[in-house]
Amino acid sequence: MKRVHVPVTDSIAVGDGEPLLIVAGPCVIESKELCRTIAAHVAEVCMELGVNFVFKASFDKANRTSLDAFRGPGLEAGLEILRQVGEEFAVPLTSDIHDVSQVEQAGKVLDILQIPAFLCRQTDLLVASAETGRVVNIKKGQFMAPGGMGPAVDKITESGNSRVLLTERGSSFGYGNLVVDMRAFVQMRALGVPVVFDATHSVQQPGGLGHATGGDRRFAPVLARAACAAGIDALFVEVHPDPDNAKSDGPNCLPLSEIRDVLKTARDLHALCRP
Repeated sequence: MKRVHVPVTDSIAVGDGEPLLIVAGPCVIESKELCRTIAAHVAEVCMELGVNFVFKASFDKANRTSLDAFRGPGLEAGLEILRQVGEEFAVPLTSDIHDVSQVEQAGKVLDILQIPAFLCRQTDLLVASAETGRVVNIKKGQFMAPGGMGPAVDKITESGNSRVLLTERGSSFGYGNLVVDMRAFVQMRALGVPVVFDATHSVQQPGGLGHATGGDRRFAPVLARAACAAGIDALFVEVHPDPDNAKSDGPNCLPLSEIRDVLKTARDLHALCRP
């Protein structure tokens, strides 16, 4: 299983022989000030713990439950905020891209292009992302079996880009719930790419609030611990200083004040249990 280097610096890599990589930030860019607050805190924690950190925030949440839900500042304004945060804190950046038209501009700012779960089979989006040369992180669709992600990986590698990550974010289970099958990490790593676990989206309850997605953040640290023991390469968590008032995914978002303990435990388990 290969290692993948994040292009911003050769000192950051994820995969065999590497420490746990942390991908963290708010669900959506609410403001530059919020992004700065979160990036500063998580960067300090990660430096203390000796793990690498990638800052994540979405410039556009294109798949909100409700038409009037907050989506973010949009492509141009959002990328500019991300660029400034990345430069200020010297951290790599990632964000969701939803359309081929966003890829070229996003690829000039982001170090990792994140493919949303519902779009994991969109060939044109995958190929365009691969052609930027950036790392491409494909979130496994809630409707996909782990082994079924092989063709998605192939679309990237056959387009000339070997920098691929796969993310597990829970699978649909009945109505309004997700479940994480710990066997998925072994199966996706067998495809030859590093695997990320999205601990916070995995505790979502899709449509659980009727007009919005619900969730239960209490279980995100539990699943993170289990995933680290099962052999993941990176941990993805969304954090917010005041999750109950977050503009997106608040119910499953972790409080910023609790992130150090979550990450310390994850780091220690990963070091103990890595394959």
